[in-house]
Amino acid sequence: MNQKIKALLNEQGENHIFPFFWLHGEDEPVLREYMAAIHDCGIGAVCVESRPHPDYCGPKWWQDMDVILDEARQRGMKVWILDDSHFPTGFANGALKEAPPELCRQFLYYSALEVVGPLKSVQLDVSRHAKFMPNPFAGNSFFSRGQQDKRQFDDDTLLSVCAARIDQGFDGKTLIDVTSLVKNGQLTWDVPAGKWKIYVNFLTRNAGSRSHYINWLNPKSAQKQIEAVYEPHLEHYAEDFGKTIAGFFSDEPELGNGAMYSNDCGIGAEQDLPWSDEVAAAMADRLGDSWTSVLPMLWEESIDPDQKAHVRYVYMDIVTRLVEQNLSERLGSWCESHGVEYIGHLIEDNNTHARLGPSLGHFFRALSGQHMSGIDDIGGQVMPFGEKTPTWAIISGRDGEFYHYLLGKLGSSLAAVNPKMKGRTMCEIFGAYRWAEGVRMMKYLVDHFLVRGVNNYVPHAFSAKPYPDPDCPPHFYAHGHNPQYRHFGALMRYLNRMSDLISDGRRSTPVAILYHAEAEWTGDYMLDQKPAKVLTENQIDFDIVPSDIFAQMDRYKTVLSSSLSVNSNTYKALVVPAAQYITRHTAEALAELSQAGCPVLFIDAKPSGVIDGDDALLTGLADCQIVSLDDLAGELANQSIPEITATPAFPMLRAMHYQGDSDLYIFTNENMAESFSGTVCVDSTGPAYRYDAWQNELRQAAATPKNGKTELQLEVQPYQSVVFVFDEAKDLLPAIDRSAWRDVGFGGRWVRSLAKSIDYPEFSDPEPIDSFDSVGLSKPDFSGFIRYENTVDLPKAGKASLLIEDAFEGVEVFVNGQSAGIQIAPPFAFELDSLLKEGRNTIRIEVATTLERERHFAPPDPQDFFSILGKAPVLAPTGIVGKVRLVSDNTPE
Repeated sequence: MNQKIKALLNEQGENHIFPFFWLHGEDEPVLREYMAAIHDCGIGAVCVESRPHPDYCGPKWWQDMDVILDEARQRGMKVWILDDSHFPTGFANGALKEAPPELCRQFLYYSALEVVGPLKSVQLDVSRHAKFMPNPFAGNSFFSRGQQDKRQFDDDTLLSVCAARIDQGFDGKTLIDVTSLVKNGQLTWDVPAGKWKIYVNFLTRNAGSRSHYINWLNPKSAQKQIEAVYEPHLEHYAEDFGKTIAGFFSDEPELGNGAMYSNDCGIGAEQDLPWSDEVAAAMADRLGDSWTSVLPMLWEESIDPDQKAHVRYVYMDIVTRLVEQNLSERLGSWCESHGVEYIGHLIEDNNTHARLGPSLGHFFRALSGQHMSGIDDIGGQVMPFGEKTPTWAIISGRDGEFYHYLLGKLGSSLAAVNPKMKGRTMCEIFGAYRWAEGVRMMKYLVDHFLVRGVNNYVPHAFSAKPYPDPDCPPHFYAHGHNPQYRHFGALMRYLNRMSDLISDGRRSTPVAILYHAEAEWTGDYMLDQKPAKVLTENQIDFDIVPSDIFAQMDRYKTVLSSSLSVNSNTYKALVVPAAQYITRHTAEALAELSQAGCPVLFIDAKPSGVIDGDDALLTGLADCQIVSLDDLAGELANQSIPEITATPAFPMLRAMHYQGDSDLYIFTNENMAESFSGTVCVDSTGPAYRYDAWQNELRQAAATPKNGKTELQLEVQPYQSVVFVFDEAKDLLPAIDRSAWRDVGFGGRWVRSLAKSIDYPEFSDPEPIDSFDSVGLSKPDFSGFIRYENTVDLPKAGKASLLIEDAFEGVEVFVNGQSAGIQIAPPFAFELDSLLKEGRNTIRIEVATTLERERHFAPPDPQDFFSILGKAPVLAPTGIVGKVRLVSDNTPE
C-alpha cells in the first residue's frame, strides 16, 4: 500500500499548516488559550504575527514569545516568526527611521521640458528641476498612509542632463549628454534644429511610498533587517532554532517606488524608479560610459524599439538580481547557517509579480533564496466563478484570469524548479474575505490551490484581540464566538491529509510555459495566464519556467534533449507566449531543444529580436511551431502530450497527476452549479482505489484498462475533490450506490432551536417547523448554531444515509447522541450505518453559520475599513435550505 496513505489512515501524517497568530500584547492566559485552540484544530505549528504588537523585540515581546514557545514545546508544535514589526517586511523594526541617508531608499526620476531649435544659448535652471516635487493632491487613505510620517531628505542629486529629438516621436539615437554644460546649477545650450526634449535626471530619497524602509538594492541597508530582527531572536532563543523555532516569514517586501499598491508599476510607467550605488555601477558596466544619456528610455517609448528594449532589460535585470542577492539569498543564507528556514511571499496581485512598486520585479528571483515557494490569496482574489466576473477585491482592476489560472501555478512552479524548495509551496489564505467567508468558501479555496500543487498553508488568522476584531476577518476562533471553529478544525485535518499526499514526490507536468517577465520589460508580450487558461481548461498540467533555467543550467539542473528537464521535472513540450524579444540564453536553448525533437510552440508569432545578443540566433528557431491560443490544446493533443483526457469536455474540471510512492490523481470541480459525470483516461495502469481524504477512508474505484492506459469512471460534484491512487490495497469499502434505497419517514415535525456560539450547547426558543427555510428570513441578525431534532423508527438496522439538500454552512449530525461527523460543503451526505439501531432513533442536525449577519447588523465599526470600502453584501441564507431525507437499503416495500 502507498506509504503516505498508510500513515494517514493511522493519523500519522505530517503538519503542513501554520496559521498567523496575531499578538497585541495579551495576557499570558489568553496566549495559552489560543495556542490550545490552534492545536485542537489539528494544526501543528503557528506563525507569530507581530504587526499589531506594541513592543516587537522589546521586553513584552520576549515575555509573550516565552509563553508561546513554552506552549509549543509542550504540544510538539513548531513556531514561525513574522520578520518585522510592521507590514510589509523591510521596516526592520524602525532601524531606518534615523539611519544615515545612504542606507535609506533612493530613486531615479526626471523632469523634462520641450524646446524647438535652432536656438542659441538657451538657459535652464537645472537646480530647480533636480529635486522631487511631491503630489500636493495625494490623499491620506489607507493605501497612502505610508506618506503620513515620511522622512524628508535634503540630498537630492543631479545625475545627468540629456536631450533627444522628438520631431517624429522620441528618437533614442539622437540622445546627447549635455551635463558638462551645466555650471552652478544652470544649463546653457545651443539647441540644434528640430523639436527637442531636455531631461533632467536626478536621484532622490523623497519619492516612493515608504521612506523609512530598507533599500533592497543596497547590501548595507539590507543587512539592517538581519541586525534588527533576526539576530535579536537568535540571541534570545538560540537553543530553539531548528527545533521549536522553524524559521522566519517575510510578508510582501517591496521596492517601494511609485504610488503605493499601484498596479501600473511596470517599467515604462510614469513613476520614479528604485536606485542605489550598486545599480549605477552595474549600469555603467553594462551600458558603457554614456549610460546616463540613455536613461530617458526607461520611461519613453522610442521609435527605435530595440534600443529602448535593451536599456530597460539591462535596468530590470540589474534590479531583480540585486533583490535576489540582498533580500532573498541574504536572509535565506542567514537562516540556513543558523538551522532554520526562510519563507514568505511578495505581492503578486494583478500581474505585479514581474513589476516594480509594491512588488520585486521578478517572481522567481525575488523568492529564490527561500526554502518554500510562497503566494497569497486574500481579500476576494480567488472566488467561485471569478475567472471572468469582476468580483470585489482589495486591489482594483481585478484580473480574474491571473488569480484563477496563474497565481497558484506560479507558486508550485517555483517550488518545482528550485532545488532548495524541495517541492514545497506555501499559500497565505482566507484573510480579508470578511465574516461572510465560512468553511464552505474555505473548502473551495483549499481545493483550488491543492489541485495546483500547493502543499503548505498559512491561514489568516487567529486574532487574540477581543471579539469583534475588525482587522481583516474572518478570525477562526474569536474567543469562542465563531460558530464554525470546530468545523474549521475538520477542514484543517482534511487540508493536512491532502497536503501530505502531494508532498515529497513531484507533480507530473507535461508542458512548460516560459515566464513572461523579460518579455514584459522589453516590448509587446502575452501574459502567461493566457496559455495557462487553455491548458487548465483541457486538464493539461504545466509549470511556469523562467529564462534563468537556461542562463543558470547548473543551478536549476537543466538538461536539454528530446524533452526539457529542470530539477528532474520532465516537460514534453515548451510553450512560449507571444514575445517581441527573448534573451540570448533562451534563444540558444530553444534552438537546441527543437533540434533534439522537443516541441517548442510559439503562441501567435516568433520573437523578432534577441534582447541581449545577436538577432541571428533567431534563425535557430526556424523549425519551431507557431500556434494560436485557440489551437494550442489541439496541437498538444496531436503530439500526444496530454496525460489526462476527460469525456465529455468539462472546462472547469481541474486535474493533477502526482508521483510519489505510487501514482495518484486529484480531480476538482470548480463549477459551483454543475457536476462532472463521465470518464477520465489517464496514463497510469494497474490496480486503483479511491482515497476519501475527508472521511480518511479507502473505497473501491471503477477503473478499466484501455489501450495501455486506464479509464476511470468519475463523478465530481461542486465543492468536491476526488483522489484516485494506483496501488494495491486490501479491505476497500465498496462504492456507495443508493439508487435502490428508499426513503424512511421521520417520526413527526422537526423542532428547531437556536444558540449563540458563546452559549453552545445551550439552545433556546424551540419551535416546530413544517419546512426548511433560511432562518435569516425571520431572524436576519442571527449568527450561531441552528439545531433540528426529530426521530425515526427502523424495523432493523442496516445501511442508511442522511441526505441534506443544502445548508449554510457547517453541518454536524448526531444519532442517538453520537456524532456522525462534520460536513462543510454539499453534498451533505452522512453515513449512519453504525449508529442506527432497531426501533426508535433520535436524529439531531446542528448547522453552524458564519458571523456575517451578526456583524452586518451591528453598529458600524470605524476601524473596519473593509466594510467602509465595500458595498452592502448579498447575505447568504442560514440553516438548512431544502429537503432532508433518510434513505436505507432495509426499508420495506
